[in-house]
Amino acid sequence: MFTPRLGCSSISFRHQDLPAALRTMAGLGFEEIDLGALPGVCDHVPYDLDLAAVNVVADEVAASGLRVRSVNGDIGDLNAVLDAGAEAARERHLTALLTLTAATGAKALVLPCGALDHEPVRSVEEDLDAVAAGLIHAARRATEFGVEVWTESLHFLRFCWNLERAEQLARRLAGSGVGIVMDFSHIVAAGEDPLEYLRRHEGRISHVHLRDAVPGNINLSIGNGQADFAAGLRGLAAQGYTGHFSLELETRDVTHDERPAAAAKAASFITDLI
Repeated sequence: MFTPRLGCSSISFRHQDLPAALRTMAGLGFEEIDLGALPGVCDHVPYDLDLAAVNVVADEVAASGLRVRSVNGDIGDLNAVLDAGAEAARERHLTALLTLTAATGAKALVLPCGALDHEPVRSVEEDLDAVAAGLIHAARRATEFGVEVWTESLHFLRFCWNLERAEQLARRLAGSGVGIVMDFSHIVAAGEDPLEYLRRHEGRISHVHLRDAVPGNINLSIGNGQADFAAGLRGLAAQGYTGHFSLELETRDVTHDERPAAAAKAASFITDLI
């Protein structure tokens, strides 16, 4: 079957409710998942995440028998200017997501690298400082729960959308314990080179998301875009990467009925490369 280092994000089956998505992924032969908790992208985790909701999600995951590698969540734009009330709401949501991460046995909570906008709220430098400070704070909180915080950088749709900003953020995060998630599709969509991304983040990669892309479009099935996964995985191996990979097949070039077969095909292809 598939290598145990390869999981599947529940975002791949966001059109299904969580129990159905879990059944689909388990039925395909996956043993590990990333749990999508991104409002507006994947509703497998309620945005209003109280303790009761945490327990429901954790119980559904436990019943599936699947391991959770990470929870892919969002606590709002880390480069936004917030008043005291909004800051408190963000902190409550962070606590809930960290509680969920621990309850599902996940290794880390993944948070975004800024707003869904390339333009800064204040200035590029100030916004990078704010994003880094928010991630470092979240990582410190995460230690209370026995988990980590990672950030998906670069992310074509967000503030840290290209190599330059991703590198600037990584410099600010050095030594903080915040891990870096590499996503092939976002790098290619930004017109950047995954091998150059690896060069600039050597030894910093905690997790890898896999989806195909062309410049400007992140939503392609593996094999339908320009990402050179063979070269990228060789590059990761050459750097000594021993972490895990996740198919995040939030694609728009297959129908919902075709998604299970597309995921299985992608998993076999990536397993051969790993």
